Amino acid sequence: MIDYVRDGDLVRVHSIDRLARDLRDLQDIISTITAKGVSITFLSENLTFTANQNDPFAKLQLQMMGAFAEFERSIIRKRQAEGIAKAKAKRGVYTGRKPTIDVAAIQRLKADGLGATAIAKQLGIARASVYRVMGPV
Repeated sequence: MIDYVRDGDLVRVHSIDRLARDLRDLQDIISTITAKGVSITFLSENLTFTANQNDPFAKLQLQMMGAFAEFERSIIRKRQAEGIAKAKAKRGVYTGRKPTIDVAAIQRLKADGLGATAIAKQLGIARASVYRVMGPV
């Protein structure tokens, strides 16, 4: 979008946290957009920034809201990581997918002289999976 916008365009964003992941990115994106002569409006926060407008109050409000949004995302990530760690420890979830390829069977069939295509057909797996287990040819 940043590459596409032209002088005189208006970019509408639902919320500050939808545009950037942190305050520095937010400020960089806004300055890049407004430097092209494009206006940007945040609908939830009711803030508008243009190239020729220098509103210190709007800038302060943007920085405060951006900082709060960044803080909120950090808290959410921390809680999510804690929840995953508890789930791994208590219930045994998040352990990853169970292996579907029998490595021993591939090695046994290879030792019997079968090729990758025959092994793949016999085990019902992709030939690429056989090559990945067998290593470089």
